[in-house]
Amino acid sequence: MTSPDEQAGTGASGPGAEPTEEPVKITDKRRIDPETGQLREPAPAASEEVPDPLAAAEAVVEAAAEEVVSDDIRVAELTVDLQRVTAEYANYRKRVDRDREAVGEMAIVAVLAELMPVLDDIELARQNDDLDGPFKSVAESVEGVVTKLGLEKFGAEGDPFDPAQHEALTHSEREQSEGDATPPEGPICTQIYQPGYRFKDRIVRPARVAVEE
Repeated sequence: MTSPDEQAGTGASGPGAEPTEEPVKITDKRRIDPETGQLREPAPAASEEVPDPLAAAEAVVEAAAEEVVSDDIRVAELTVDLQRVTAEYANYRKRVDRDREAVGEMAIVAVLAELMPVLDDIELARQNDDLDGPFKSVAESVEGVVTKLGLEKFGAEGDPFDPAQHEALTHSEREQSEGDATPPEGPICTQIYQPGYRFKDRIVRPARVAVEE
C-alpha cells in the first residue's frame, strides 16, 4: 500500500498514472539590464491601453473646431441682435424727431392764428393809406417776424377758385360780350375780402373772396 506522502509526492491522480511536470516561469524584475547596464522601462500592464498620438491630436482639433463654430454662431446671433436694436433705435429717434417737429409747428400755427386780426388791421390800413408814421414801422416789424416764422400770404384777383384755399363769400355769373377774349375755364376770384395765410403746407386761414363763373 502506498502511503499518503508517496501519493502527494508523485502527484498521481490514480493508480498507475504518470507524474506531470509544470514549466517554471522566471520573471526578471531587475530595473537595471545586466547586459546593457541601462534602466529598463516598466512594461505596460496587459489591460492598460497605450494612447494613440494621432487620435488624440484629431480629438483636440475637432474640439477646437467645434468651439470656433460655436463662437461664430454666437457672434452672428449677437450681430443680428445689435442690428435689430440699432434699427429700432433709429426708428424711435425718427419718430421722436417727427413728433417734436409736429408739436413745434402746432405751437407756431396757434401763435400765428392769434395774430390774424392784427395782420388784417395792417392790411386794411395799407389799403386806406393809413399805414404811416410809427404805426408803419411796427406793422412792418410784425410782418417781418411772421414771415420769418414761415407764414405766407396768398390770394389775388384772377386766381382760379380752389375750395381748399378759398372761402367764397359772394358768387356771381360772369357776363360776356362779343369782344371779350376767351374766358377762363371754371370759377375765378374777382375780389379779395381778406387774404389767406398758409404755414408750410397747412392752411392757417383760407382767403375770403368773391367768386365769378
